[in-house]
Amino acid sequence: MIKVAIVEDSNTIREGLKLLIDGTEGYQCVGAYIKCEEFLDVINDIKVDVILMDIDLPGMSGIDGIKKIKSISNDYIILVLTVYDENEVVFEALCAGASGYLVKKTPPAKLLDAIKDAYEGGAPMTSNIARKVVDFFQSTKPIKSDNSKISLTKREKEVLGGLVEGNSYKAISNNLHISVETVRFHFRNIYKKLHVHSQSEAVVKALKEGLI
Repeated sequence: MIKVAIVEDSNTIREGLKLLIDGTEGYQCVGAYIKCEEFLDVINDIKVDVILMDIDLPGMSGIDGIKKIKSISNDYIILVLTVYDENEVVFEALCAGASGYLVKKTPPAKLLDAIKDAYEGGAPMTSNIARKVVDFFQSTKPIKSDNSKISLTKREKEVLGGLVEGNSYKAISNNLHISVETVRFHFRNIYKKLHVHSQSEAVVKALKEGLI
């Protein structure tokens, strides 16, 4: 059972998401909140696997909320669900610690798949968001200052490349014909080498510094 919390100020969208999640086998909505502050008040009292977070919220913004949640624990999986798809907002959310980024017009079935994908270790993004990520970094001069100090093996680059493409640990293991545990082993080494603590941080740093 994947336990999902929702932080969304639109009553219609919030209730719709709650009904979708609770009405789907294998998923459970453990809470639906209008503001980040409301969720943060109870975050230590509930068991949650994936958090669906809006950005444009009353009071504390979704970006600040993500930072606060990740400061409590890096283990929280946060998917941004918003109407925005501008490059700056995308990268601000990813750099804050979001594990994926989806627009609100994402079809229900794909939204559920994205929640499951994130839960299993992926970094889901809608195709247009992924395209913006690639376009942004292709048009931005990579930062090379620390590149000489970062030495990824060929396999580590393949594993990291799979994450950049939005694949889950399971999909990466299937594509590379290795076990999921081996994928996890490689990611532990990658995190240490990149000095990051989350998938989104690894993706942003890898693309920004031209590591893959």
